Parts: sequence; structure tokens; C-alpha cells
Amino acid sequence: MVETAGARLLLDCGPGTAVALSAVAPPTSLDAVVITHFHSDHCYDLLPIGTTLLNGLIEVQGGPPRPGGEFRPVPLYVPSGARELFTTWAALFPVTTLPLLDRAFEVAFDVREYTPGTSFQVGDCTVTPRELRHVLPNCGLRVEAPSGSLAYTGDTGVTPALTELAAGVDVLLAEATLAEPDHSDHGHLSGTDAGRTAQAAGVGELVLTHFASGEPEWLAHLAKTAESEFPGPVRQAAPGLRIAVRPAG
Repeated sequence: MVETAGARLLLDCGPGTAVALSAVAPPTSLDAVVITHFHSDHCYDLLPIGTTLLNGLIEVQGGPPRPGGEFRPVPLYVPSGARELFTTWAALFPVTTLPLLDRAFEVAFDVREYTPGTSFQVGDCTVTPRELRHVLPNCGLRVEAPSGSLAYTGDTGVTPALTELAAGVDVLLAEATLAEPDHSDHGHLSGTDAGRTAQAAGVGELVLTHFASGEPEWLAHLAKTAESEFPGPVRQAAPGLRIAVRPAG
């Protein structure tokens, strides 16, 4: 979740995000959802979030009252080619008694396909997707607002495009999936890779995420290897963690 004075964005939404989001803010308060790529751990909860949005349009006997006010679909920014995928996806879980709930991607979201390198505006945020290196096409995201800047990797291997995406940002939210660097075509970062990228890009702070294991020894190794390459602040993402992004100086 990225919040500024003029926007609230959700960047990716893997399994569990819908429940976590409900504890922080209603989905109706989102100004946009942006998806980096279509691996399930980055988009799985799009359908439940969309269904939650549609609950504002239906009344169920014995259920909670329907909220008032005008219904507003949430802009959903996705890589090109997503519409066909969404049609197939929604058809897998039909709700025969409430067919409106099968139309999350038609009604709940305003689907907008983005092009790598072309920026778009969400409130006071400028979002720039940049194609990175992964087994499935993935775009890292750069979010710039008057209150600060953030680069988020999605999934990627080491590539000069990642350093360019993160150049000078206040916070780099970087995947750190691997214990050691891997130069295969699958495309993931290690703690060492994330630290080197943060140093090369001159970021203000590095936040590691996308862990392959939650074991304390594994996480400690990722932090240690990232810190060996980047002298600035290094944190590890955790549910509920809030980070104040401040422009340098």
C-alpha cells in the first residue's frame, strides 16, 4: 500500500492481501491497483478484492447493509493482454445465486493496460512502469509524489534497467528471494543483489521483501548480505510495517 496526500495505491496483491487490506482500509478507498506481472503470488487476491467492491452493489438477506453513495470502479493498471486472462479467471468461480459477483473485472475494476516506459497519473502520484528481467514479463514500478519517491521491483533478476528504475529514490522496495546471486533466466534477486542495486542507484533506504522462507536464519542472512553492499538503512518488510517516505534533505 502506498499512501500520499492525494492518492492511495495498492501495488500487487498476492494471497492474503484482501484480508490484510480490510484491516487497514476499505477497497473502495483505493485510487488504483497496479499489477507488476501475472504470477499468482502477485495477483491472486484481485478476484476477492473485486468481489468485495461488488458487495456495495448487492443486498444479501441477513447480510450487512449496503453502503450508500455512488459506486466507483477502482482503476486497475495491468500489463497488456490481461483482459482475456480476466475473462477466463472470473469464469472459474461462478456465483450462480448472485451473478453480479462474477463480473469483478467488468464492473468492480476499470481495467487499464499499461505500456512499459509510459507513465500514468494517480492523484498526486506519477507511476512509471519499466520492464525488468523475469521469466514472465514483469514491470518494476517507480512512484513519485511531492512527499517522496519509491521504486518497487515486482520480480526481477539483475539488470541495468533496475538500477535506472530506482535511481535516486527515497525508498527501494526490492525482492530478496534467494540466498545467493543467480544468473539464470528465471530472474530473482538475492540480498547481495538488492544491496548492490541500492548502492548503485543511490537510494535513501532499502526494504527487502518477497522472502522464500521466514526462518530467522534465512532472514538474517539476507539482511547481512544486503548490508554488506549498501551502507544506508536496510529493513525487512513485515505485515503491518509502516514506513514514512521522506525526500532526501
